[in-house]
Amino acid sequence: MTILLICGSRSQGGQTGRAARAVTDGAADAGCAIDAAFLPTLRLEHCRQCDDDGWGLCRREGRCVIDDDFAALVARLRKADALVVATPVYYSDLSESLRAFLDRLRRTCIHAAGREGVAGKPVLGLCVAGGGGGGAPDCCATLQWVLTTCGLDVVDMEPVRRQNLKDKEAGLALKGRWLASRPTSSAAR
Repeated sequence: MTILLICGSRSQGGQTGRAARAVTDGAADAGCAIDAAFLPTLRLEHCRQCDDDGWGLCRREGRCVIDDDFAALVARLRKADALVVATPVYYSDLSESLRAFLDRLRRTCIHAAGREGVAGKPVLGLCVAGGGGGGAPDCCATLQWVLTTCGLDVVDMEPVRRQNLKDKEAGLALKGRWLASRPTSSAAR
């Protein structure tokens, strides 16, 4: 089984990287292969809203016209058995790199061809706040809504604060082992 980590943080050693690594280490201990993508290191443009009506090939064909790293990352997503999506929390919201990726993914997922290999795939979301931490729950709500809109099966969302990261790492490793069992949400059953 392969788990793809999509991380909206540049720093693999920062707080978001630590939380994501705890999950992927747990999954690896359960026998999973881990594929990791750190979005700020990729070439990902923002949606151009190509046509006059604000849409484009995404709506008509389930793919994006922009020639960057998006299509290759979506191919990795389709190949994976499960996902971990991790983001640092900025202003109670997703990181800009994760927002850019998910904005384009949900547009392509409107079309049946775009949902192929995406719909129903289990995903665990992590929202890691480095400041006061109060924005992590709001960020989780946003992330869950966008992932669900894409057709992914959100099996769990985990708000993490800088203040409780150390205490949560063991539990995040257990969630990684659990994700390796290919759980489904009650909505996907």
